[in-house]
Amino acid sequence: MGLAINCDMGESFGLYKLGDDEGIMPYITMANVACGFHAGDPVVMDRTVARAVQAGVALGAHPSHLDLRGFGRREIAASPHEVEADVIYQVGALAAFARSHGARLVHVKPHGALYNQAAVDQALAGAIARATARVDRELVLVGLASSATMRRAAEESGLRYAAEAFADRAYEPDGSLRPRRLPGAVITDPEQAAAQALGIAREGRAETICLHGDNPRALAIARAVRRALDAAGIEVRSLGR
Repeated sequence: MGLAINCDMGESFGLYKLGDDEGIMPYITMANVACGFHAGDPVVMDRTVARAVQAGVALGAHPSHLDLRGFGRREIAASPHEVEADVIYQVGALAAFARSHGARLVHVKPHGALYNQAAVDQALAGAIARATARVDRELVLVGLASSATMRRAAEESGLRYAAEAFADRAYEPDGSLRPRRLPGAVITDPEQAAAQALGIAREGRAETICLHGDNPRALAIARAVRRALDAAGIEVRSLGR
């Protein structure tokens, strides 16, 4: 039994700092790096990639809708063609930074509203999967564990699909994420997040578990989750290739 721990990071922008990427890096095995559309900029991308490579953390692109003001968490009625081009643009940019540091991307994980829309919209899911495959068919597409839509899109594009669950987000009864506008949607208590992560791992519900770098208690949550998994004898690993 094993589980990869991924974290959304590289979400600072210019003079504005968000999250403690350097502090969190030792506790994770996968870094989902913002590609400039919802957060991040070329300097932040370069720095985040360098830190991940130094720490031996697998690199992944974290593409989103073009929505800096809304942090990529607002639904946008972009066409599948637009989404496909946007994802290629973002993944391609991060892949260049990875190559410049002697590394390669391992995975692609959509961000925010794009992630949630694609979980139920076959056309958008297909656009993301096609874009990922056009960049590199060896990339792993990461998506919501309960989403048959994303899984089908990955399979149709010849991609490996990695089911993801969340340590720091609450769920609805149907397996979807509780909308952030509702109370209790975001878990900020490290022990609660660790308990949820442990339950997910023991039930085998996902291949990878996500921590949000913008969570106000992100570092404490990362420590608690890793400590709980290690204490339970659960192997923490990367997805690999």
